[in-house]
Amino acid sequence: QVQLVESGGGLVQAGGSLRLSCAASGRTLSVYTMGWFRQAPGKEREFVATITWMGSRKSYSDSVKGRFTISRDNAANTLYLQMNSLKPEDTAVYYCAARSGGMSAVEGDYGNWGQGTQVTVSS
Repeated sequence: QVQLVESGGGLVQAGGSLRLSCAASGRTLSVYTMGWFRQAPGKEREFVATITWMGSRKSYSDSVKGRFTISRDNAANTLYLQMNSLKPEDTAVYYCAARSGGMSAVEGDYGNWGQGTQVTVSS
């Protein structure tokens, strides 16, 4: 099992940027497809982005495409989410997740989750 810990969340004004990190321990990150999900208050958790184990393929939700970039550094055992041009509707708890298999936007396909990091975007 891999343990995941997110960091980098905080309060930012609309139009600003944040970079989230997800540090893995217990097992090398390089064997996993990784994903970012988010959950806003009163809403279900939703897919944000996913990346293959080598980082060669990425996929994004329509709501973040062109503004967010997912990346990974397997040597550092860390996953990243660069978030630019943030909007108030991006406010949520952001989670990283790992799965053994190909890319997926389905929450139930991921078996390992972090505890989440809060991102708040003020207008």
